[in-house]
Amino acid sequence: MSLTETVVTGLQDLLESSGIMVTTIDTVYNWARSNSVWPMTFATSCCGIEMMTVGASKHDISRFGSEVFRATPRQSDLIITAGTITHKMAPALVRLYEQMPEPKYVIAMGACTVTGGMYENDSYSVVRGVDRLIPVNVYVPGCPPRPEALLDALIQLQKQIRTESIVDRKKRAAEHVPRVEIGPGEVLLPKAGQPNVKWGVQKYAYPVDELQAEGKIPLVRGNVKYRHERRAEREQQRAGR
Repeated sequence: MSLTETVVTGLQDLLESSGIMVTTIDTVYNWARSNSVWPMTFATSCCGIEMMTVGASKHDISRFGSEVFRATPRQSDLIITAGTITHKMAPALVRLYEQMPEPKYVIAMGACTVTGGMYENDSYSVVRGVDRLIPVNVYVPGCPPRPEALLDALIQLQKQIRTESIVDRKKRAAEHVPRVEIGPGEVLLPKAGQPNVKWGVQKYAYPVDELQAEGKIPLVRGNVKYRHERRAEREQQRAGR
């Protein structure tokens, strides 16, 4: 412990022994925010049933200050991506995330939204992990996860919130941005400054060829094409054995 910390700790002990409570703005601010995290209603498949269960009387998410599920992103602190995220749903998810005010948080609930789950290998329509679209704070594996697992994820998120500082607010807001951006025709494109992840674009769902011909899309890596490339790689590996 440094000399400054020793002096501060000693001063706090002295004041507390006199009945004076000492704290910091960060501690009070984070305590209030971590105990009033309002989730947004967002569920796409079976994980949504488990998410709704935590709001019922048996599990009672209100014990953690999160009983108010909001129907609008503008009043939400947290989005729980409960269920499969398809390529057609991806632009809507990114738009909802952008409409949430800072600070905002994401819990990825279920195997499908974490990695693509059972759709990871052969599905033409599922995004292989929601963190290829938006930043994720806590992952909850399972198919589907139990309500207790979601409550534990909320506790983990509260612990993260309590370590934040008001001084670093702008830095955090700059880092927590979508990995992609919505282009013309509701096509998601790689975002400048973000790692180019192979999240895929479903060419059957969007007029990608027309937009590429018009020069409006600089780069599109089709999910179907990527899947075929992976299959070719696996066949080459088997042939080399």
